[in-house]
Amino acid sequence: MSERYDVVGIGNAIVDVIFPVSDEFLLEHGIAKSVMTLIDEFRAAQLMQLVEDSKQISGGSAANTMAGLASFGAKGRFIGKVKDDQLGRSFAADLRGIGVHFDTTMAIESLPTACSIIAVTPDGHRSMSTYLGACRELVPDDIDASEIGATNILYIEGYLWDEELPKAAIRKAIAAAKGAGRTVAFTLSDPFCVGRYRNEFLHLMKTDIDILFANEEEAKALFEVESFNAALKAAKAWHGLAAMTRSENGCVIAGPDGEMHVLPAERVSHVVDTTGAGDQFAAGFLYGLSRNRDLRTCARMGAVAAAEVISHYGARPEDSLKVRARKARLI
Repeated sequence: MSERYDVVGIGNAIVDVIFPVSDEFLLEHGIAKSVMTLIDEFRAAQLMQLVEDSKQISGGSAANTMAGLASFGAKGRFIGKVKDDQLGRSFAADLRGIGVHFDTTMAIESLPTACSIIAVTPDGHRSMSTYLGACRELVPDDIDASEIGATNILYIEGYLWDEELPKAAIRKAIAAAKGAGRTVAFTLSDPFCVGRYRNEFLHLMKTDIDILFANEEEAKALFEVESFNAALKAAKAWHGLAAMTRSENGCVIAGPDGEMHVLPAERVSHVVDTTGAGDQFAAGFLYGLSRNRDLRTCARMGAVAAAEVISHYGARPEDSLKVRARKARLI
């Protein structure tokens, strides 16, 4: 019998290389601010030569969310492809070390394990140059339909939609989840990602997605509108649950049957690095749902998790999110 998980996440398995820079550095080296740009192996090597005082940590959007869920105490599993190289083994050890189940078969003869070179400016914004490497080699055979069917929530990272084989793997996972009557959650990941696959994402929302995570810019890109209020109106017309984050302006939750909650952001003394804020918001929100909490409490859990991660470098929590949630009287 398959083991039941609270959440199974599917996404890019990436090692993050995080380093502080100035805005001038971004301009000088042609790095687009506050978004994720896909790069090739040559560009990755060029940027790595410029990196100073970096912090290296296993990352990837959905993997970061699974790390946050583990910090809350949830039982989770991550599916993503790495090569059997030093970075790949490090990635696997990191996830397993924090209590996330990870057993996706490593690639032997393939591109290297993926990396994301993340330049962080003094305002805390992150600009990501991502080399996908072995991530592209996730295939349908990496998906165990019985495991997916036994989980409560399937969580999918939009970034993974860039390649056909991973896309086929995701479709197999969605079919297994829907066939078992499970919940499917999807994060849009990035405005540029939305720009590439807007019509496909909208189709998924009509047919398969129950929960949508998006920040303000992603939501506006998805619905092709200029204002957040217009994006919110479009989200409310959708049949599912939309959890939309607005950085320092908090979040808005638009649920089925007209339910809506507007919450402020949690206060932090100093924003160090916004890398992973959305990933950790999703972790808190999904943890709340896995414990059958109301939508407002789920959003507050998400805000607590996001506040923790933006207070330090790196996209994964350094303090126990369960302890933080207890202090906030959420659990």
